[in-house]
Amino acid sequence: MVSSMKKVAILTAGGIAPCLSSALAALIEEYNKLSPEIEIICYRNGYAGLLLGDSVGVSHGVVESIEHLYKTGGSPIGNSRVKLTNVEDCVNRGFIENGQNPLTVASEQLVRDKVEVLHTIGGDDTNTAAACLSGHLREKGYALQVIGLPKTVDNDIIPIAYSLGANTAAEQTALFFEHIVAEVTANPKMFIIHEVMGRKCGWLTATSALVYMKRLKERMFFPSLGMSEEQYSIHGIYVPEMTINVEREAERLEEVMARVGCVNIFISEGACVDEIISGIRSRGKTVPSDAFGHVKLDAVNPGQWFGSRCAEKIGAEKTLVQKSGYFARSAPSNLYDIALVNDSAEKAVEFAVAGESGVVGLDERNGNQMACIEFSRIKGGKPFEAMKNTEFVNLLKQIGQV
Repeated sequence: MVSSMKKVAILTAGGIAPCLSSALAALIEEYNKLSPEIEIICYRNGYAGLLLGDSVGVSHGVVESIEHLYKTGGSPIGNSRVKLTNVEDCVNRGFIENGQNPLTVASEQLVRDKVEVLHTIGGDDTNTAAACLSGHLREKGYALQVIGLPKTVDNDIIPIAYSLGANTAAEQTALFFEHIVAEVTANPKMFIIHEVMGRKCGWLTATSALVYMKRLKERMFFPSLGMSEEQYSIHGIYVPEMTINVEREAERLEEVMARVGCVNIFISEGACVDEIISGIRSRGKTVPSDAFGHVKLDAVNPGQWFGSRCAEKIGAEKTLVQKSGYFARSAPSNLYDIALVNDSAEKAVEFAVAGESGVVGLDERNGNQMACIEFSRIKGGKPFEAMKNTEFVNLLKQIGQV
């Protein structure tokens, strides 16, 4: 490949995922292969850094030690949740002055920095914001290529078959529960509620449950000591895409508690949310939202809500709610994700050289082939088709839920 480009910028945005550091590393490596003379800058803390003009250059020292970034979790250049079209929030947080337009401020910064290609590593909000930015600059006569890489732990970007970091998140979520589930030995009649990330999509909850149950089959148990596989099993899995009859499930889990002596469930943080919010508002209370208009799930707490509705009915002596989100999303990429990241970064640089803009990912519309997908096709909220997923349905049958 031959390129005349001189300056590239990279930012990571939204919540963290187990791919940000490795994606940054892979892009730096690819550009260094293309031409070591290309200047690479990174905007710190996502769009906040772009608005504030806070950037850092990629030094030769970073390039020489780039392999260590693949072993690092989080984002070394920082993230933030900033919506470029939410003027009030940007003003309140000190990113812009009263009367300024965030898109204009960000665009002018890119022009001042002489950026030719901007890589955004984030979810649908991050990449649709990048599209707005590119369009805004085009209207001003400044040609900026924007090439996004898709990351979400819950694999919910349309039409991306697999988001960067999702596989690692599922693996780490299962590992988290492998440790937490040992608490069944700490108290008789334990009720363990594992709350998993996934606002509207149950992919991570379902996939991590499948990973956990496969690993469970490889463990050894000691029935003569009173240790059974069923104690460490999952007894209920609840995702946003399923209708959940809590009263009926409490009756089923009551039988599990009587038979096994404990109950372990996986529940998406977005499960039952509409019912919970309705209950909160009926009491005259408000539910806080973030800059993107998303309900703050920490204020809803589906795990605690489910536990409060079921614990007494099933005869639990102790209820333990544990959230794996921060553990899973901060992990470094596993080998699967590193391979996907490297393929994505290679294609991203190819598309940059070719003068294209879009989001580089496995396109479901085109047989899951790697493509530069138009920003107009990028959307959030891709549902997990729970009852069409044979492996997941078989698991639900195995645990007696369906």
